[in-house]
Amino acid sequence: MKFILGKKLGMTQVFTPTGDVVPVTRIQAGPCTIVQVKNAGKENATAVEIGYAEMKDYRMNQPKAGHLKDLSPLRFLRSFDVEKTDGLNRGDKIAADTFSVGDVVTVEGTSKGKGFAGVVKRHGFHGAPKTHGHKHDLRAPGSIGAGGVQRVFKGMRMAGRMGGAPVTVKNLEIVEVHPETNEILIKGAVPGARNGLLAIFAPGELKLKKPAAETTVEVPAEAPIEVSTESAEELKV
Repeated sequence: MKFILGKKLGMTQVFTPTGDVVPVTRIQAGPCTIVQVKNAGKENATAVEIGYAEMKDYRMNQPKAGHLKDLSPLRFLRSFDVEKTDGLNRGDKIAADTFSVGDVVTVEGTSKGKGFAGVVKRHGFHGAPKTHGHKHDLRAPGSIGAGGVQRVFKGMRMAGRMGGAPVTVKNLEIVEVHPETNEILIKGAVPGARNGLLAIFAPGELKLKKPAAETTVEVPAEAPIEVSTESAEELKV
């Protein structure tokens, strides 16, 4: 499985070679850094933890700073379950080019928060009729439970805070991939507002970029410079 974290930039449209207009969502996908590789023996899980949004001035708490002590400050961390962890190492990079045009992906995000809402807006209730004695009762929920049990069942659709919940959208197609800017264009809409965190994953092979190895270059020692007495006397003023 291949996966990445990204940020929603907004929606736009692109034209296909046949002239059709396709609505797409622009997503800045990566670059992400592998923070931890979890094995079944030690961590009791086969997963990979990656980090996104490198920020130099990001202030981390002590546990997170210790977890990222040899890496750059990363704002978001997320774990993905994998079948095997062979070839995955801490510090490897994941970029947008791990996906290709035509891939069918799943996108997870947090929906827009809409505040406190009633049952008509939140659950689509029709409300009460305007006449026949329903005064000031047009958008009320009505009865909320049976009288015999003397309680309200869990999961009853009532007024409350709307939005701000995890949402998963499946079977979205990647239209374009721009590795130079780490952007991918996905057909249709994805959950969340602008600059919201998104998790994108799909079946396939994960492409990694290994960190450049540090090489030590030995500089030969320079031979001492001999200054003759005559030249030294000439330099005196």
